Amino acid sequence: MNKRSISKMALLSAMAMISIGAANAQDGDRFAKVEIKAEQLGPSVSVLFGAGGNIGVSHGEDGTILIDDQFAPLTPKIQAAVAGLGASPVKFLINTHWHGDHTGGNENLGNAGALIMAHDNVRIRMASEQRRGDQITPPSPKAALPVVTYAEGLKLHLNGEEVRAIGLAPAHTDGDTIIYWTKSNVIHMGDTFFNKVTFPFVDLSSGGDVRGVVAAADKALALANDDTKIIPGHGPLATKSDLLAYRTMLAEIIAKVEMAMADGKSLETIKAMKPAAGYGVAEDGFIKPDSFVETVFTSLGGK
Repeated sequence: MNKRSISKMALLSAMAMISIGAANAQDGDRFAKVEIKAEQLGPSVSVLFGAGGNIGVSHGEDGTILIDDQFAPLTPKIQAAVAGLGASPVKFLINTHWHGDHTGGNENLGNAGALIMAHDNVRIRMASEQRRGDQITPPSPKAALPVVTYAEGLKLHLNGEEVRAIGLAPAHTDGDTIIYWTKSNVIHMGDTFFNKVTFPFVDLSSGGDVRGVVAAADKALALANDDTKIIPGHGPLATKSDLLAYRTMLAEIIAKVEMAMADGKSLETIKAMKPAAGYGVAEDGFIKPDSFVETVFTSLGGK
């Protein structure tokens, strides 16, 4: 099985459960064969790939910082992978948004003593019942909720560098954060960036906005240079040029749909025009081209 197939399977597994706040014991079997693989990005910064959102890790004398935590049954494997990096147990946890494939391990890590941080709206959504179509996500337990929240962001001065948590305007959801390690020159985009494995998932039911995803890319691009390592929410590690190509794709598709809407074309007619074709994204990914076009249409006010 090649790397693309593995990434695709991991993404499908994760996204199929994206509305689940924390996987229960019955879900444990489906994660039994998942391997958590680490890739070092700097002296004290790494990325962990498993089943769910990609995880950022930084560690040093001030403690270990984790960015997202996938699903609850994977917590022991994630903790083992962190230890394998020579890091101490997780002391700080930042969630890039509220979806269960990024916050499923919160309760486990919170009970283990981690201080959880996130955008204000992450706590609001996790603390209350969430609905998307027929899917219902119950409120998360207290131990899973962020303790420190923010709107615009915060800075952590740990392990010899400044770690910026940058709160975003509505994009993938209404509670997104990107993380920037200023010294190591690493950016974690959360699900404002899906690298090659699928078209973007913009959760309109959670306040997402397609134009906000473009704005999120712009914010990260302004921080990045040609040496920056960029961790997407899903997919392989990326560069600034990868993110720029993603941003260009988003802006062009939005412009095509917007122009067609201005001409009075229906959603079905716009889909038939194939505005998302030709961008090199896996068309059999979790979000298909037509589904993304429909999301753009709806986000721009179409009915």
